[in-house]
Amino acid sequence: MHKNSFFKPFLFLVSILLFVSCDKDYNEIGDTLIGENHFDLGKYTSSVVAYNEKIAPIQSENLPVNALGIYDDPAFGKTTANFATQLVLANENPEIGANAVIDSVYIEVPYFVDATKTTPKTTGGNTYELDSIYGAPLAKIKLSIFESGLYMRDADPVGGFQEAQKYFTNQNTDFDNLKVGTRLNDDADKAQNDKFFYNPAQRNLTTTDAAGKKTNVYSAPAMRLKLNSTFFDSKIIHAPSGKLATNDVFKEYFRGLYFKVEQSDTDPGSLAMMNFAKGTITINYKEDLSTTVGTVVTVTRVERSIVLNLTGSTTSKVNTVSLLEKSNPNSVYETAINSPDRNLGDDKLYLKGGEGSLAVIKLFGPDLFGADGVTGSPNGVADELDIIRKNGWLVNEANLVFNIDASTMANSYEPQRIYLYDFNNSRPIMDYYLDATTSSTVKKSKLLFDGNINKDATSKRGLTYKIRVTNHIRNLIKHADSTNIKLGLVVTEDITVSNSSKLRTSNAFLSQAPKASVMNPLGTVLYGGKSTSSNPLEDKRLKLEIYYTKPN
Repeated sequence: MHKNSFFKPFLFLVSILLFVSCDKDYNEIGDTLIGENHFDLGKYTSSVVAYNEKIAPIQSENLPVNALGIYDDPAFGKTTANFATQLVLANENPEIGANAVIDSVYIEVPYFVDATKTTPKTTGGNTYELDSIYGAPLAKIKLSIFESGLYMRDADPVGGFQEAQKYFTNQNTDFDNLKVGTRLNDDADKAQNDKFFYNPAQRNLTTTDAAGKKTNVYSAPAMRLKLNSTFFDSKIIHAPSGKLATNDVFKEYFRGLYFKVEQSDTDPGSLAMMNFAKGTITINYKEDLSTTVGTVVTVTRVERSIVLNLTGSTTSKVNTVSLLEKSNPNSVYETAINSPDRNLGDDKLYLKGGEGSLAVIKLFGPDLFGADGVTGSPNGVADELDIIRKNGWLVNEANLVFNIDASTMANSYEPQRIYLYDFNNSRPIMDYYLDATTSSTVKKSKLLFDGNINKDATSKRGLTYKIRVTNHIRNLIKHADSTNIKLGLVVTEDITVSNSSKLRTSNAFLSQAPKASVMNPLGTVLYGGKSTSSNPLEDKRLKLEIYYTKPN
């Protein structure tokens, strides 16, 4: 990897070269490309073959963030996102005193908020705007939280307990069939269940100290639901002996929670990205406290609490799974991902997160001739690449530019970012590794590698995505033994997450996909490299742009 002392002046030199380059487009291959050229700097545009691949049910356990709710995307179809999680005791083997009686039980999971739009209120606290909420504002869903009856193992017994247990997007029926009892969020307030919505209002709690002084405590918006006290009295306060002794025992005894989402009457619903790892269940109760002074025993009622965490610790893991149900699919989308043209490419590329779809990209065209790219028998290298190698180009910058199909995406939420990777080996490409730019928000990390959406200043709708492949192209040109791999393209929820998840059932074309794509519920439609009646515009087609210096 390049050191910063080299990399910074190198980028400065590249920026100067780019400023004075782009004098001429070279769209031909063959003798005219190889022949004499009076320009030292140039831009070359190469056609690209790209096609769709369907992502079947895929691993979705232990994701950093999870979707919850309903989002009906006109371009793709409806996604209903359910969720299941284990729980652990914040403090193992709690001591519960005599005559313990529960006052209240609440589950609380914070929402993501847009910090740039948080403003102070004159009356105290702040006004917030929620981040990563998709659907109509304040749209309702029916939310039910059940005790889970499915034990989520840490290890896979089929693999001899040497492999971690996998859970998949299409296992909602398994959890639904094994849910226990009635729902726990059974408060009379329908906003807690049948008409739940993602409320952006700050939370305002009033506390009273021993002297009777009241204090307002403000906090950021969160899902805060009252749970059934009778259930937790039996399950926790009066648990059988030893069941709260350790978290390993506790997870077998109380197998966790299952969050089931349904449509609320005719409301279209909404979907949110949730940080369940920061969630807690707090059981507030009172118990007797006995104190002895001499021979006098005094009994007083004291307040206590037990906290259950929705995240694990160094000693006890918590397993979670994102459970995604698809319905009402867009017929054009279904046709595109079920019948891709893997030879000539597709005119539209459909990237959809979750159990969705990705695009596969092949650079530099066919291999028809030998090492010079124009004569002889095929040599296993694309002719276009052979010609560029023979010319000895020095690549200043190379990009793949993807144009968004604005008409198809007109009524859909657009993903902030897409991610390009080595499809053959399911790993990042060199440009990803060499980009050391960081940010306090993961959505702005690796800005040189890019993939962020570029929007129209007026409409605020997406126009293009651009991804830098400079070092990838340099390696292909410089090293004759470099493999011209296929590239994969997906939506991503977190550019810093680059590992992959496995399909539940592999096929001849796909066995895994990037984990960060599974996390993202959105999709986008891009123009491919193929010109058809539905994609006639040359300037919209997918191309590889190479800015280069020609050696003297």
